[in-house]
Amino acid sequence: MALTPDDVVTKQFQHVRFKEGFDPDEVDDFLDEIVVEWRKALAENEELKAKLAAYESGAAPARTAEPAPAPAAAAPAPAAPAAAEGAAPGAASAGIIELAQRLHDEHVAEGRAQRDQLISEAKAQAASIISDAETRGREEVARLDRERSQLESRIAELRNFERDYRAQLRTYIEGHLRDLETTGTSSGTSPVSAIGL
Repeated sequence: MALTPDDVVTKQFQHVRFKEGFDPDEVDDFLDEIVVEWRKALAENEELKAKLAAYESGAAPARTAEPAPAPAAAAPAPAAPAAAEGAAPGAASAGIIELAQRLHDEHVAEGRAQRDQLISEAKAQAASIISDAETRGREEVARLDRERSQLESRIAELRNFERDYRAQLRTYIEGHLRDLETTGTSSGTSPVSAIGL
């Protein structure tokens, strides 16, 4: 028994309890999509069969629509339908195979064209992404170099400040030490009452 789109539509599934399962609405929606596509395929199949039958049977009327041939040529005409009837299954199969092959070739060519287009678009996008990344990388390296040079100059300023500050501090302390020494030597000869203590 062949499966039909109506069999898919009317198929009922058992609901599973206490177990994981598929969402029935989602399954129904998907089956509806399958039915639509299946019906399209069956309609296309019927249309192709009708075209093939018309093509096979229309070949003889197309020849008879031409100006009437000589009576001698009319005699083989009845033999042609008999030959067509005898060869119809083979010819029909050959016609269907030829049509299927042509459709296959068209789809393959279309698929290859789409593949090539997608590949070229992907390569262009990849080149754009790489270019953007390289540009951002160069900008970031330049920014970091500027920051490094600013920090190095700031460090140099701080080192100079430290050196100057140490020198000033040393001079200041040495000056006070000299003052203490001079005050100590001069106070050693004067009495404490003279100093005011």
